[in-house]
Amino acid sequence: MRRSRRGRVIARRTRFGPRLLALLVLSIVATAAWLIAAEGRTNDSTKSSAGNQAALGDLGTSTRPPARSRGAALPPGISLFGAKPIRLHFKQPPHAGLVFDLASGQVLWAHHPLKRLPIASLTKIMTAIIVTERTRPHERALITHEALNYSGSGVGVLPRGRFVPVEGLMAGMLLPSGNDAALALADHVAGHDRDFVKLMNERARLMGLGCTHYSSSYGLPDTNRSCVVDLARLTQVAMSKPRITRLVRKPQAKVRFPIKTGYLYVNSTNPLLRARFPGTIGLKTGSTLKAGHCFVGVVQRGRRTLGVVLLHSPNSLLQAEKLLKKAFKLHP
Repeated sequence: MRRSRRGRVIARRTRFGPRLLALLVLSIVATAAWLIAAEGRTNDSTKSSAGNQAALGDLGTSTRPPARSRGAALPPGISLFGAKPIRLHFKQPPHAGLVFDLASGQVLWAHHPLKRLPIASLTKIMTAIIVTERTRPHERALITHEALNYSGSGVGVLPRGRFVPVEGLMAGMLLPSGNDAALALADHVAGHDRDFVKLMNERARLMGLGCTHYSSSYGLPDTNRSCVVDLARLTQVAMSKPRITRLVRKPQAKVRFPIKTGYLYVNSTNPLLRARFPGTIGLKTGSTLKAGHCFVGVVQRGRRTLGVVLLHSPNSLLQAEKLLKKAFKLHP
């Protein structure tokens, strides 16, 4: 073998080549092992999420919100996991739904809990909260032109240019879902509906309601949107206000009012109250063509108080009754 400079160079390449190749192989093997482990962790996480989803009674749909809702978090006081779940399926489920314990915030059944949807007159729950926080029970509010220039459902007998009891307007807003009463209250608190809406959205932000946005005090525009977990938190707050709970537990109300009869008579639209479902103490209905039938119901039996939230339900009474009966049976 000829020993030349060229030969020595070739010999060095031959001597160090296997080492470099071995290092390269080891690097490839290590990278492959890391990727396999990462995939395993992802699969485990997905399986865990799917298991929690099934435990919530979510009807074959993901609890992950759609693209427009991503980033929304659970509001304080509401917990999706940890309780013994209700297992109940509907052939035609609501677009979103929830059953929860008002005291603990523990969710017992959920379907699309973070899906943002139109909420129609469920909007008035927030309106009522703000009114109770910014007025006194014996205040009187002026019936403005804006209040009488309303669309949709209304009390219908509000006297133009007269001062009327705020509590009477609250009854007219919460029981028959009067849009005119909501506008009169918004004008009384903030001067105009658009300024009242600013208070609503700021209150929603402070409450941590990540799905919720308002564009009116009364809910007729379908741009008022929320999700069932946010509505559950709103329900907790609303039912902590005696001025609200005193009204929403009544199937009918008679309130002194400056009209010819001297009284305002209003009837609740709450389907559980109308059906005399045992223990019903609230809360609110809503309906538009796009939002469908929406409902928040609250029922108290013994020491336990449960809430049900349904958005775009094909039959809010039937579905609320089935969910609550099963919930009270499983969690007496």
